[in-house]
Amino acid sequence: MTPDILLALALFAGATLFTPGPNNLMLMASGANFGLRRTLPHLAGVAFGFPLMIVPVGLGVMQLFDLWPTAYTLLTVFSVAYILWLAWKIAHAAPPPEAQTDARPLGFFQAAGFQWVNPKAWSMALGAITLYAAERDLSSTLWIAGVFAALGTLSALAWVTLGTAARRLMADLRRLRVFNRVMAVLLIASMLPVLL
Repeated sequence: MTPDILLALALFAGATLFTPGPNNLMLMASGANFGLRRTLPHLAGVAFGFPLMIVPVGLGVMQLFDLWPTAYTLLTVFSVAYILWLAWKIAHAAPPPEAQTDARPLGFFQAAGFQWVNPKAWSMALGAITLYAAERDLSSTLWIAGVFAALGTLSALAWVTLGTAARRLMADLRRLRVFNRVMAVLLIASMLPVLL
């Protein structure tokens, strides 16, 4: 991969990773509800789960959508239903004092698995492969995964830190409930650009 293509890829990755989307809003909500330390597995699952998704997408899964476009429609329907369920869970999350025994943030494997049903992750992966690995070769696909892993870690950390900072303002349980409901609405709204 040439330096100019690599720079273009980094700009594409940065623009897609740092903008609001399901992952970032869930990381921010987790930071606000659980703090940085407890959210680290969720953060790592997002930061490394997406790059791990890029590899099979670039090396073959994308061909499934070329051969059977209905598969992408089915994936979109399932993804939207799952994100609506997650938004409901966030909106109805019990504040930390009420939920210390049973509430917990997403774990590494849950967050990594979430990438496969995240509409924004699919658009990012398909866009990156189309633009920067048109030949769908292993070398280009690994470069894309590496750039997304590096910038994805920074993005995830920034969003969790933002949520953790908001946590200090959420000492009042009413404000935390409002925050969770706003995050749920934003999570639903974050799907609109991808779906339209």
